[in-house]
Amino acid sequence: MGAGSFSAQIERVHLYQKASSGAGMDKLLLESSLVKAPRDVSPDGRFLLYLQVDPKTSFDLWVLPLFGEHKPFPFVNTSFSEINGQFSPDGRWVAYQSDESGRDEVYAQPFPGPGGKELVSTGGGIQPRWRRDGKELFYIAPDGKLMAAPIQSDGQLLEAGAPVALFQTRIVGGGQSLQQPQYAVAPDGRRFLINVTADESTASSITIVTNWARALKK
Repeated sequence: MGAGSFSAQIERVHLYQKASSGAGMDKLLLESSLVKAPRDVSPDGRFLLYLQVDPKTSFDLWVLPLFGEHKPFPFVNTSFSEINGQFSPDGRWVAYQSDESGRDEVYAQPFPGPGGKELVSTGGGIQPRWRRDGKELFYIAPDGKLMAAPIQSDGQLLEAGAPVALFQTRIVGGGQSLQQPQYAVAPDGRRFLINVTADESTASSITIVTNWARALKK
């Protein structure tokens, strides 16, 4: 569904699809009483990964097939919080963060399964994002550093190497858990677009001039 963009209308807790051009009407994808929000679409456009909030199981990751009967199924739903899911570039894995260990960590789990999950982060981690070729997985450490973990996968098994710190960030939220990633990764994994906290000590002022057209006539 590369030509479409997905949005969650939280006030009505439904999922909709709309063409990225803005043309046409919104298409209802999923209607239920639970709060939900889209997180990613599989590379082949066949599956929508979304976050769902359940009073019994907290934050969970569910999958909505965008074909056939469109019957959603749980990907990870436990008594812990699972958020920030993203498909790997080949669509065979989903990286996500979970607090099942008592702190937020990054895991990778085969999609659609079966198979066990692989711990990627060490010492805590949030907001996992894949490099375009699937050979690195990035995440934010508790101290706000951007980390990179080398990934080896044959499509059936995945092995994460020792993560290394790339640089310190001023990312919004620091190393605290947020429900959606605050950065994006360039395809080559060498550049990052990061939503940062403004440095008030160096913030510049803005001057607004009104009626400037009249001033020019004088």
